[in-house]
Parts: sequence; C-alpha cells; structure tokens
Amino acid sequence: MTDLSILDLSPLRQGETFKQAVDNTVGLAELAERLDLSRFWIAEHHNVPHLASSATSLLIQRVLDKTSFIRVGSGGVMLPNHSPYIVAEQYGTLANLYPNRVDLGLGRAPGTDQATARAIRRHQDDFAMNFPADIRQLQFYFGRQTDNDKVRAYPAMNSHVPIYILGSSVDSAYLAAEMGLPYVFGSHFAPRFLHQAVKIYRDNFKPSSVQDKPKLIVGINAIVANSDEEAHFLATTHQQFFMNVFTGELSGIKPPVENIADVVPPHILAMVNSMMGCSVIGSPKTVKTQIKQLQTEVQADELMAVSYIYDLEKQHKSYEMLAECSRA
Repeated sequence: MTDLSILDLSPLRQGETFKQAVDNTVGLAELAERLDLSRFWIAEHHNVPHLASSATSLLIQRVLDKTSFIRVGSGGVMLPNHSPYIVAEQYGTLANLYPNRVDLGLGRAPGTDQATARAIRRHQDDFAMNFPADIRQLQFYFGRQTDNDKVRAYPAMNSHVPIYILGSSVDSAYLAAEMGLPYVFGSHFAPRFLHQAVKIYRDNFKPSSVQDKPKLIVGINAIVANSDEEAHFLATTHQQFFMNVFTGELSGIKPPVENIADVVPPHILAMVNSMMGCSVIGSPKTVKTQIKQLQTEVQADELMAVSYIYDLEKQHKSYEMLAECSRA
C-alpha cells in the first residue's frame, strides 16, 4: 500500500471563470477526503490566466472550510515572494482555525516570470538566496517564543505547522536533508534528477526535532481509465497543458484529441513527454504495475498525484481508480 495525495493548481477549463475553477478545486478536495487520501495541496502560480491558485492561502482556507479532516496545504508557498513573518501569521491563523490539518510546503522558485516576481516583491533582491534562513525564521515563528523575543507572529506561536521542502533539483535535496525536514520532489514536471535527489536526501539526512528519519513525497502525473487506450486519449489534455509551458500559449485546459501529433509539433511533443517522464497512465492493471515499478526505484513514503483531465467526472473517476491502485 502506498499513501496517496493530490496536488491541484485550480486550472480553468476552456470557457470557465475563476470562480468555477475554485469550485472545481473544492469538489476535488471533497473527493480526496471521501477517498481517505493523505493530503490535498494547492500550488502557487502568478500571472497565468488559466490558473486560479495565485492567492494560495485563500484557496487553502476555502478547502479547509468545505472539508472535515483531510490535511490541506501549500504545494507550495514560493517563499521568495513572501515575508516569512506574513506567511507565519497566515498559516498560523489557519492552524488555529483548523487544528492539525494545515501543511506548509515551501519552494525557492518564484512560480512566475521575473517581471512578475519584481511586481510581487517590488525590488530586485534575490530572495531565493535567503531560502534556508527564511525557513529557519518560519520555524522560529511557529515554535515556542519567549518574553525576550521582540517580534512575535502571535497566531503562529506554538502552532508547529509542519514544514516540507519542495524541490526539483539536488540543491533542495541537500537542504531538506541538512534541516531534517520532509522532502517533496516535483517529478511530475521535472523528473530528470529524481533518482539522484532521492539518494542525496536519504544518504545525507540528519534527524531533527520534527523528523527522526527521511520522509519522501514524489510528484506524479496520473491518469487512469477503464482501458489503456482511453487513458492515453484523456492524457492528451495533460500533454496540451504542458505544451503551453514551451509555447507560451495562454489558454485553459483543452479537450482531449485523437492524435496528439496533430496539435503538438514533434520537437515540442518530445519535450512534453520528457517533462511527463514520471507518470502513471493506463488501465488499473497497467497503473498498478507502473506504481510498483516506480516504488521499486524510489520507495516513496507518499505519491502526490496531478491530473489534468478535461471532463470533471472522468477526472474524479480517475482519482477513484488511482486510489484503489495505490492500495493494491
């Protein structure tokens, strides 16, 4: 049995409003809770017209309010965009309102282009270089503060919100290991360094007050259907979504197509398929085999699935079947 979670970006399908995209995210979180999944995370992105996850903490609060027990968090907060103090106040407040349900995944990338990153922080300092120090500052704000502390994030005090290091490179693996924190690898979009980063994390892990042994979560693209053929047909929506990364096209999630080569140029399709290298796509029987193979290679404590399927009903069905596959 493999623990399973969901990562969502609140994508807009063609013709949808931001409100509809957020409602879809809430519905997906409610499904995740019914399936008894481990957690439901929302990713921060900016200046993308077809993603409604910019104000991530607001969406997390919405999901927390509409669910009862599933853990909900950020996948992640892009820390260079934010003051650690404000992050502590926001997520400390959430932790008080929804005890033992809030996660804080942290990334060092801005989650946007450089011009938008400057608009967010309004000056050009390289805050990514402050990432380790900012994490330690957050740990301080979430911990037990004393009367000698001049600056306190009161809603965060003693909340001990769990912190996860997100990454897609070996740098983040070293950092998570050094700090003794759980590590979430973004192999659903950057699989190239997965095996190297996992080995670095485990080999260099130092036990901490929050984690006595490594905890690894691996991101996967997951599309499950009644047959391999149907799953690969549905996956063409996912491929078109990633195509936008390379072409800069600003469109929402598109319907699946019979032949992906008809709509994606060969050189772009090769990059898309490389980007989707860590995927489970197929019938339940096929996906069970794919999960088993992946776990033989990385032995993740948890898999965090992303699924861009145009038809909401089929997306929910895919996650239902994926949950069964993960328990096999």
